[in-house]
Amino acid sequence: MTDHSGLEAELRGAVRGEVGFDVTSRALVTMDASNYRRVPLGVVAPRDADDVTAVLEVCRARGVPVVARGGGTSIAGQATGTGVVLDFTRHMHGLLELDPITRTAVVQPGLVLDRLQEAAAPHGLRFGPDPSTHSRCTLGGMIGNNACGSHSVAWGTTADSVRELSVVTARGQRLRLGPGWAGAPEGLRELAEGESARLRTGFPALPRRISGYALDALLPEKGADVARSFCGSEGTLGILTEAVVRLVEAPRARALAVLAYGDESAAAEAAAGLLPLGPLTVEGMAADLVRSPAGLPQGGAWLFVETGGESAAEARAQAEAIVRAADVIDSLVVTDPAAQRTLWRIREDASGTATRMPDGTEAWPGWEDCAVPPARLGAYLRDFRALLSAHGLRGTPYGHFGDGCIHVRIDFDLLTEAGVRRFRRFSEELADLVVSHGGSLSGEHGDGQARAELLPRMYGEETVALFERAKAVWDPDDLLNPGMLVRPAPLDGDLRFSVLPSRPVDVAFGYPADGGDFRAAVRRCVGVAKCRTTTSTGPAVMCPSFRATGEEEHSTRGRARLLHEMLAGELVTDGWRSTEVRDALDLCLSCKGCRSDCPVGVDMATYKAEFLHHHYAGRRRPAAHHSMGRLPQWLRWAARTRSAALLNALASVRPLARVAKRLGGITPEREIPRLATDTFSGWWRRRKPARGAGELVMVWPDTFTEHLSPSVGRAAVRVLEAAGLRVALPPTLVPRGGAIGDGRTRSATALLTARRGRVCCGLTYVSTGQLDRARAVLRRTLDLMEPVLRAGVPVVVLEPSCAAALRSDLPELLPEDPRAARLASSVLTFAEALERHAPHWSPPTVDRPVTGQTHCHQHAVLGDSADRRLRESAGLTGELSGGCCGLAGNFGFEQGHFEVSRACAEEQLLPAVREAPEGTLVLADGFSCRTQLEQLAGVRGRHLAEVLAEALDRSAAGEQRPGETK
Repeated sequence: MTDHSGLEAELRGAVRGEVGFDVTSRALVTMDASNYRRVPLGVVAPRDADDVTAVLEVCRARGVPVVARGGGTSIAGQATGTGVVLDFTRHMHGLLELDPITRTAVVQPGLVLDRLQEAAAPHGLRFGPDPSTHSRCTLGGMIGNNACGSHSVAWGTTADSVRELSVVTARGQRLRLGPGWAGAPEGLRELAEGESARLRTGFPALPRRISGYALDALLPEKGADVARSFCGSEGTLGILTEAVVRLVEAPRARALAVLAYGDESAAAEAAAGLLPLGPLTVEGMAADLVRSPAGLPQGGAWLFVETGGESAAEARAQAEAIVRAADVIDSLVVTDPAAQRTLWRIREDASGTATRMPDGTEAWPGWEDCAVPPARLGAYLRDFRALLSAHGLRGTPYGHFGDGCIHVRIDFDLLTEAGVRRFRRFSEELADLVVSHGGSLSGEHGDGQARAELLPRMYGEETVALFERAKAVWDPDDLLNPGMLVRPAPLDGDLRFSVLPSRPVDVAFGYPADGGDFRAAVRRCVGVAKCRTTTSTGPAVMCPSFRATGEEEHSTRGRARLLHEMLAGELVTDGWRSTEVRDALDLCLSCKGCRSDCPVGVDMATYKAEFLHHHYAGRRRPAAHHSMGRLPQWLRWAARTRSAALLNALASVRPLARVAKRLGGITPEREIPRLATDTFSGWWRRRKPARGAGELVMVWPDTFTEHLSPSVGRAAVRVLEAAGLRVALPPTLVPRGGAIGDGRTRSATALLTARRGRVCCGLTYVSTGQLDRARAVLRRTLDLMEPVLRAGVPVVVLEPSCAAALRSDLPELLPEDPRAARLASSVLTFAEALERHAPHWSPPTVDRPVTGQTHCHQHAVLGDSADRRLRESAGLTGELSGGCCGLAGNFGFEQGHFEVSRACAEEQLLPAVREAPEGTLVLADGFSCRTQLEQLAGVRGRHLAEVLAEALDRSAAGEQRPGETK
């Protein structure tokens, strides 16, 4: 066994960039978006080409392989390695030059594609290829894999957009690659010229031939283009340090024609016939890939055909011409850019949603992007489906139908030996099928480990031997990404699932979507890395901590990787006690954004709570877990002892507040929120009874509404009663003024039998991982609520985070208790309650613009459609931002979190508030959001119930709104 001691020290002495041989650094790059896993010796983040050269020199002397890595979204395993991984995303991610006259840009390998597109857009330009991972994939990775994307029918592959490449060879030679043999290493020209006949006849003529080395680009009739030949070499020939790329003119306007067909074969057969009409895209997908077909024309499969023009009318006319030319069962033409983005998101998320079959069964890459001549696509798909059936497998094809390139995730069993054997047999037979249709094993993502072993079936042994000779010219020591493309590793080796425990892990949550198996929950993350998107527009939330720090370990994917390694036990060896996993999860805000925004539904907030539960079992917990995790207990004690005023006074004495914060694990930058001296339920008991004959609803007195913002509860009661509803609070549960008698309840007496006590959603216990306590609190709550559940009374929860806890955490923590599911299904938001139970009520007209932020838990778990409709009915105009406020319950109060908390708020919420015109209402339904606004911006945010209640009061008093005239 090779001795690598001293490698880390030598690299630290040789490079200026970061060198990471620690557990976390290595664990984060054990996998890409493929089925494969390799544990590296270490990771280096080079600052420049000198660093790259130094790393290669050190590693060559020690015989240590080197793998270049960008966004880590490769699907064939080529971004993993057992030696040193070069991470280009930390430093070498610059856009060095953009020349709109020559339509070129000079980029570093770690530049994310979207950053280039944003810089080019003001000049009316863009980079042609655009994979669905455009928000996180890097130009270096795109060049390494010769990536394509949905617009390849118009603008080709990455190789078509490359002019010059600066690379460092394995032996440290710096080359500038281009046409006319520019930069060719010694021996390459002789090799190509000696094999010119094979280069002219041995490579299929396909728009999406990505497999193997593009040695035919070295032919004189193709310009002897060394840069083009280098594209798609998957980091096996040299290390890219800089690229000059071509830009194309972007259409001034676009339209999207969505064409509906009966099935995918019909769509596939139609795709090639649309190409003469000059579309920008011809993308296909079937109905079983779509979570919700809302917004799509009726059919079993669709083509997304984009057109461009100088004006919206021209683009629309071209789209309508395509609709007329197509034989469809239904169609839709969309010109609104926002509506187009919504539809495109359905297609772009397919790489993630395809990892789950409609019944929840796991599906995996491996045969992700074969390509055949477009005219043969329909026939190929029929044969492909037949082969799936013959092996008892299922998959959902989608992809670039106009280029004959098909993506598919298949429900391989990669967990058992028998399943892996079937995976191999199917792969071999499918390779033969692709070749029989004149196709390429890879049409976009490269061969990697997934397909390189099968290249002889496509090219023959002699051409593959030529690939090996070309590799030897560039990299005679086999230093760069060994096992890829030539002398490949077995396609069924190094599978990332093989290291996971063979038996289920004992956990607290039920994980119903994963069959109760925490291993399956962790396997959900396949590495598509949508969580690494560095900017957020629209309603998206995921992943606020990554956008704040830019560190992989603070992304949802990074945390999932560490949890995977924790279960594997090879790299992270101390299981639930792991400090590496704990530290990575520390900056997770538990916003639950990944639950909705991640294409595969990773729920890191739940995984974090699970981990903290085990990590601190039988151990001393952080002070914040006691001060804020048990907040409901402390606040009930303050109300019971009538000490809220005294505590507020003490908190205003700075020396005392500093001591209290230090003891409670609260960051010194935060002010302690003031307690209400009159609780919501206290006001309720004293208020004048309201009479009515409407439907009964119960308002949930959550901890925040009860003790910190009772004005929200009072406002909600005012509005609900104005809408004709009768309101009750637990545990009395009978509205002031009489019995229930609404037909759905058994009797007033039945509800009065509820035991006295306090209901609680358990949120603060869950977020701090005190899951035993959370379950005890929730069981007590279910006991108290049992009469309400029997009566079928809807439960209105005003605090979004508490509503989300009841909807999601409650049934997952107590899956064996049927009452948990009943309570979860009874929970309504304020807007949902009005819409469902007072459908004929019209809210008061407010006529004001609004700004603020949709609560992250509402976005992720509850949905805000009813809120949007209620705001519109009240004349509240404008959109709320996405993202997370950054306070996130206890997170922003905990020591060490303030800067990240503030950075999250600065990402969308605070800019939206600052840029709002005068007179704009700031809406914030969550107590955390309102607190963040007050403490960081000095702005008062209000719950929607407060805004409507104030409008009702003005209307009742005949008052005018400021600025109104009669």
